Amino acid sequence: MDQEEGLKAMDNIVTQFNTYEDFLDSQITTVDLYYLEDETLARQLVELGHRGTGERVKREDFEARKAAIEIARLAERTQKKTLTSAGKDIQDNFLTALAMREEDNRNGKLSSVIFIRDRNSHGQEISGYIDYAHRLKTEDFEVYFSGKKRLLPRPKDMSFYNWDTNIAVCNSSPNYQVIADNPEGLLFKFKRDRKILNVDPKEKPGDNSTRIPIPTELYIQAVIFDHISRRKT
Repeated sequence: MDQEEGLKAMDNIVTQFNTYEDFLDSQITTVDLYYLEDETLARQLVELGHRGTGERVKREDFEARKAAIEIARLAERTQKKTLTSAGKDIQDNFLTALAMREEDNRNGKLSSVIFIRDRNSHGQEISGYIDYAHRLKTEDFEVYFSGKKRLLPRPKDMSFYNWDTNIAVCNSSPNYQVIADNPEGLLFKFKRDRKILNVDPKEKPGDNSTRIPIPTELYIQAVIFDHISRRKT
């Protein structure tokens, strides 16, 4: 039996029995109890591998795998609870696109960069690039998915430009390094796999990256860049 098959067999046992004692009891036959006349002794013999109808499973292995499965189950439940888009009546294409990407950006399977161009509350035209995964970690998106507020670029995002005041700001994020001095235009380097994301619409976005313009009534322009890291962790 290879390692993968052994782990699958262990998972089947762990999910089938609530406790290690329950598993031991399942390995004891009526004949064992007839001759041994002691359930505790019968359990000990099964645990040691001297009795039993199946493969020997050590107590520490059973309990460790049981704990690991429980941790994974709780983590999955917590992850589902933290999806702020869940249960929302989302109508706009842009918010739908964000909702579709929320879970994968939270768990690191996907890294999305959001470009938005629109007008702020003062009527000034602004644009910028937002590290979606970072924003999800630092603020509550419930107000955006519920329609109470609009997601807009800020001076603290990876890139921010106010077209009326000519204020331009660039900031590296926990996920991306900003390369602002590139003569051909703004670039972002994904820190995990060091791949370059090119946001120039005339160029290809880069390895393992896609550029998706989003038709929306919320903004003048919205584009989402998706990057999938291929680096093994």
